[in-house]
Amino acid sequence: MANSLHSSTSFISNPVNFGHSKIPAQIPGSVSFPSRYLHNFNLNKSDRRVLRVMACSGVEEVQVDVSLSPRVNAVKPSKTVAITDQATALAQAGVSVIRLAAGEPDFDTPVLIAEAGINAIREGFTRYTPNAGTLELRSAICHKLKEENGLSYTPDQILVSNGAKQSILQAVLAVCSPGDEDQISSLAWFGAAGHSNEMNFTCRDGVTFANEHSTFLLQVIIPAPFWVSYPEMARIADATPVILPTRISENFLLDPKVLESKLTEKSRLLILCSPSNPTGSVYPKNLLDEIARIVAKHPRLLVLSDEIYEHIIYAPATHTSFASLPGMWERTLTVNGFSKAFAMTGWRLGYIAGPKHFVAACNKIQSQFTSGASSISQKAGVAALGLGYAGGEVVSKMVKAFRERRDFLVKSFGELEGVKMSEPQGAFYLFIDFSSYYGSEAEGFGKIENSESLCRYLLDKAQVALVPGDAFGDDTCIRISYAASLTTLQAAVERIKKGLLTLRPGVPV
Repeated sequence: MANSLHSSTSFISNPVNFGHSKIPAQIPGSVSFPSRYLHNFNLNKSDRRVLRVMACSGVEEVQVDVSLSPRVNAVKPSKTVAITDQATALAQAGVSVIRLAAGEPDFDTPVLIAEAGINAIREGFTRYTPNAGTLELRSAICHKLKEENGLSYTPDQILVSNGAKQSILQAVLAVCSPGDEDQISSLAWFGAAGHSNEMNFTCRDGVTFANEHSTFLLQVIIPAPFWVSYPEMARIADATPVILPTRISENFLLDPKVLESKLTEKSRLLILCSPSNPTGSVYPKNLLDEIARIVAKHPRLLVLSDEIYEHIIYAPATHTSFASLPGMWERTLTVNGFSKAFAMTGWRLGYIAGPKHFVAACNKIQSQFTSGASSISQKAGVAALGLGYAGGEVVSKMVKAFRERRDFLVKSFGELEGVKMSEPQGAFYLFIDFSSYYGSEAEGFGKIENSESLCRYLLDKAQVALVPGDAFGDDTCIRISYAASLTTLQAAVERIKKGLLTLRPGVPV
């Protein structure tokens, strides 16, 4: 075992024809290893050998340990988490880094909410709760959805989870299914991660594995820019993420005509996020009505409405729950939580609301994953929902501060030549098009080729941590989180502008 890594074999993608009969792959761009070939290459002895496959697609190179599950290899690590961790490490090393990468409010949890959690501990409310959540919290969520969103649910149509992220993943797992058994045994990571559908793989012994076109049975429709986890959750569920581009000139809102043109009998789930992470865009009701009419034409299509930022919205924009539209209650899984509006990211508390049979399926999955959410957090959640309509004065003060920060950033970056942006209507992110700087040469750094290299440059030279837009499906942009004090943002803007000024004039892409 100690020498297993040293005896590993590398397989390199190579555009040559397979000398023997073709081995069919079950997933776009994937590599399938039938048992006879596993035996030939000693891959069947996973306890004795770690095999790594190196695959190339264009300029991208991916190394995969095939001793691990194909499902694991299919998933990309979160860039927001990676950049945040990198910035934290630099700060711990004494570097004065301004961190604007994480999607986390800089406010403390409101006192009344925190006290409810403290009291739960003091009163001994520290045991398991029902898997779906306490009846007290689920009833409070039902009341909130009725009063604020015009939605009628009963407690058995609510599932409380350890954060909205868990709620979303469980929903995707509950309604999406893979194709045949061969797909599960394939290396899904390559095609599912957006690589070429036509790719041959050659081992160093001269045997090539040729891929053939194929698709998953079900698709998850995701407008871009998107929250980084949506496509990865689809891949975890062995579904195919189908990315629909949007335009900055149209406020990054999904064009109904584009949606309609991409829907097929394989389309299972449409994910909408309003207000949006990373763009801050808010879908107006008339646009949601158009989307709902299209959804109605596809009886198998469901909608997952991610409404985690619903209370962080700037007038005159207003929030509309997709499930409130005619005929959409039965077709919609509404996800929400407490992290953003109530500054409760560390409490890990979210929920999903929907038709009972879908929620029951999510409940079954959760019972084998994590069981119920923290009893202490659930007591705090009840207190949060008791603050009043839309969080009352406590939340409105935070929203007022976010708006002031947004206005400052929009004005500051609007002064830069060649920079394009869409003014956010909600959430606390600015998604700015910096592509006019691509092609620039940075002294001591090299060429700025894309959003990732620009973010690395700004972290290296300006000590500001931002998230590259390619993580969200749009490489022209960079996401800036303004969940930081105005003073911090002012310092960050000064550093960013200074860093950009040292670049040679960029060539628009």
